[in-house]
Amino acid sequence: MPVCLFSWQVSKTMKEDADEDIAKYDGKWEVEPLKENKVPGDLGLVLKSRAKHHAIAALLNRPFVFKDKPLIVQYEVNFQSGIDCGGAYIKLLSDSKDLDLEQFHDRTPYSIMFGPDKCGEDYKLHFIFRHKNPLNGDVEEKHAKRPDVDLKKIYTDKKTHLYTLVLNPDNSYEVFVDQSSVSRGSLLTDVVPPVNPPKEIDDPKDSKPEDWDERAKIPDPEAVKPDDWDEDAPAKVPDPDAVKPDGWLDDEPEFVSDPTAEKPDDWDEEMDGEWEAPQVPNPACSSAPGCGEWKPPMINNPQYKGKWKAPLIDNPNYQGVWSPRKIANPDYFEDLHPFRMESFRAVGLELWSMTSDIYFDNFIITSEKEVADRWAADSWGLKKLVASANEPGVLSQLALAAEERPWLWVVYILTVGLPIGLAVLFCWPKMKDADEGIQSTGEEPKAVRKRRVRKD
Repeated sequence: MPVCLFSWQVSKTMKEDADEDIAKYDGKWEVEPLKENKVPGDLGLVLKSRAKHHAIAALLNRPFVFKDKPLIVQYEVNFQSGIDCGGAYIKLLSDSKDLDLEQFHDRTPYSIMFGPDKCGEDYKLHFIFRHKNPLNGDVEEKHAKRPDVDLKKIYTDKKTHLYTLVLNPDNSYEVFVDQSSVSRGSLLTDVVPPVNPPKEIDDPKDSKPEDWDERAKIPDPEAVKPDDWDEDAPAKVPDPDAVKPDGWLDDEPEFVSDPTAEKPDDWDEEMDGEWEAPQVPNPACSSAPGCGEWKPPMINNPQYKGKWKAPLIDNPNYQGVWSPRKIANPDYFEDLHPFRMESFRAVGLELWSMTSDIYFDNFIITSEKEVADRWAADSWGLKKLVASANEPGVLSQLALAAEERPWLWVVYILTVGLPIGLAVLFCWPKMKDADEGIQSTGEEPKAVRKRRVRKD
């Protein structure tokens, strides 16, 4: 049987480590229908405020205890106004005597955090669980690997999407969006940081010996620079085969003072110095191959060798790359059952968002995937049918797309017009030849006559 939720309760506390003017959880919540694609009589929980802290939670009729049955968590989200920066994830609040929903805030202990989150162009789908160290009792967040699919569409299409987490007693997990798998793995091998620390670690007291040689190659100590090696030879030299072009104006400068320039009225020679007209290209050079002193172009020097270096040889003293010795990890433990995490007793939404009107609906917590699937068919499935029925036809969708991207009209015209043009191009000569045959002989082609006889 599914675990049932009691009524939602808004938090009345303050966020820790925040300025007083923004620390209060004063974001507004409403229960209302979807803005678009409404299902008659269907209402959801809607985050209504921008740039506010929101916190709301609901107790379960009984705690969920991680033993020998799976956990399936499922709910719906619709970013009705899109989403700039904000989350729509849920927290499964850990069971404790101190759990007070009116004091629910960002540091309230939770067992699992799951759901979508987005800021900028970073689209996330969280699955995080908190693991207790069996040696010292410290609690650490473990993050599942990111889904290997593009999540952007589900944040931007303003449709209701279904998020499902399946967690099994064998430590396997799987995440679904709209009942399609987007990520799967193991709590033992596919989370960061790993649940179990390494058995061995680097000895922090070990250090590399001063005479340790990590050089795989060394300069050949017996190599000698050749006698004809000229280290001072330049890399570039003037081209000895170059010839000054005819018409080169040696006595004309490349740039001359602008004859149309005038000294500004506010020019102060005592403060600004002697005024000089700006330089402009010499008009006398425009019809010549060049002006000023001619110099041959530079080419690579065939004698250039650069600085001499001894060739490298294998280092006879090479000892490999040094690494510290390994020692037993004093903090090592082995937890083969991370699924058996802290039980939880409430579902909470503790969110900050720069966009309002985030719609939540149809939360379910169960141990049977079939129950979650039936629940989805009766709720999210109905929303999906209504949205599909309200979608515009193909031509309308193409027109709407072209309104946002006008260049698509060119694609449409080419897509439709090109086949028609080719058909006319290839068929026209045959039609023309048939007409000319009738006109030149004064009688119809045999094929035409046969068709007419059969028709008569």
